[in-house]
Amino acid sequence: MGLLSNLFGGGKKARVEALLAKGAVIIDVRNPGEFAARNHKGSINIPLQQIGQKMNQIKAHKKPIVVCCASGMRSAKAKSMIANAGMEVENAGGWRALEK
Repeated sequence: MGLLSNLFGGGKKARVEALLAKGAVIIDVRNPGEFAARNHKGSINIPLQQIGQKMNQIKAHKKPIVVCCASGMRSAKAKSMIANAGMEVENAGGWRALEK
């Protein structure tokens, strides 16, 4: 299904681009040191271990969410947590994927 989705425009990249076009907030879930070293312009840093504590802050944006990290592992966990809170969210994977 993943290959067919990518071929016909339903892949992760297309979903991320669609959310960004809707004004999505980009949340980088890496630790503050990683974020400070380099990040996607306009993203906010909420480390993965703080996502649960800051869910009200995330919901307050009232916009879709795109999460990213270094490789996509931490952001996959963050996506699950945010989706379980009832929000529209997609995992961009590594933050550098947003630079392309």
